[in-house]
Amino acid sequence: MQFGIDRFLADPSLRKPLEGKRVALCAHPASVTADLVHSLDALAALDDITLAAAFGPQHGIKGDKQDNMVESDDFIDPVHNIPVFSLYGEVRRPTAAMMEPWDVLLVDLQDLGCRIYTFITTLLYLLEAAAKHGKQVIVLDRPNPAGRPVEGTTLVPGYESFVGAGPMPMRHGLTLGEMGHWFVKHFDLDVDYSVIAMEGYAIEGAPGFGWPTERLWINPSPNAPNVNMARAYAGTVMLEGATLSEGRGTTRPLELFGAPDIEARAVIRTMHELAPHWLEGCVLRETWFEPTFHKHVGQLCHGVHIHAEGKFYDHEVFKPWRLQALGFKAIRTIFPGYHLWRGEEFKYEYTEGHLAIDVINGGPALREWVDDRQATAADLDALATPDERAWREERSSSLLY
Repeated sequence: MQFGIDRFLADPSLRKPLEGKRVALCAHPASVTADLVHSLDALAALDDITLAAAFGPQHGIKGDKQDNMVESDDFIDPVHNIPVFSLYGEVRRPTAAMMEPWDVLLVDLQDLGCRIYTFITTLLYLLEAAAKHGKQVIVLDRPNPAGRPVEGTTLVPGYESFVGAGPMPMRHGLTLGEMGHWFVKHFDLDVDYSVIAMEGYAIEGAPGFGWPTERLWINPSPNAPNVNMARAYAGTVMLEGATLSEGRGTTRPLELFGAPDIEARAVIRTMHELAPHWLEGCVLRETWFEPTFHKHVGQLCHGVHIHAEGKFYDHEVFKPWRLQALGFKAIRTIFPGYHLWRGEEFKYEYTEGHLAIDVINGGPALREWVDDRQATAADLDALATPDERAWREERSSSLLY
């Protein structure tokens, strides 16, 4: 199969409309060809492409910013001598000055298929700016490693943020190119937008179920080390709004959760008692870890490792959002007074007025379900299932594969 970048490089007819135009690229470390050449270098090597600028999303075009909410600066690329503009620095939306040096923007970003992963919001902001300034945007499409499944409640009005670009559930089941089509339609953007689609991409095909296993995995952000993380992320990302560690400062971030003062065996046992059907398609393993930075740094944590991989993975039934909600629920059941949620003083993605967990989920419903001692798994299903059904229908006209 071929990713969008590989097709663009191999087929001169795809590049011909760009002749005589100034081209910019939005990229990160996973923006590589099948031969692991970075897209910026590959494009610069073409005689018929005039590279004029580049953009870096959150974590920087080099992927060097380890934690969330760590900003990157603009700089001049030392190899290609073009400006590289940061879309996670002084601004999140491109300024008029950033839009001036180019005519056509190529977006080549590996996404994770989760609403909170900020690359889709960056795409929206670029599309809105392109509409305003009369620029063209082309997404060089890449796989969604989480595949087509949909999960989570829809973001509610008033909770829009850099991790909540629009009314969609946590796990949206679109590629970045497909998401761009949905943005253009939903926000009624008058913009010249197109996608260089992948060729031979079977989005639900085994054994990758979204990720083609013949391609190497390159971290799109520092704490996205493998496909197991990408599958679990639509659930484990919620830990960023909790006091529990999500494994930052370990070698398996966002695949596990824990803290020094929980008993992981009891948590796993309680999860199985409360909603065993939400734990299908993976296996939970007791683990111990000591973060070298971030929450609970230097403290021995007892935790739960989610393995949605190998013989344990069932793509059709794995439910990461419900699984992590259940982990919270189990801790609340075992330790009713546990200080589970980070307070409003922690302004997640600089958002005022909401708890971080609510910003992440796009509303308070999940937190309220966890904290309601009487609420059952069926109650959360009743909240999420109609939203999931509606989104499957909403997204259908944007599907390319």
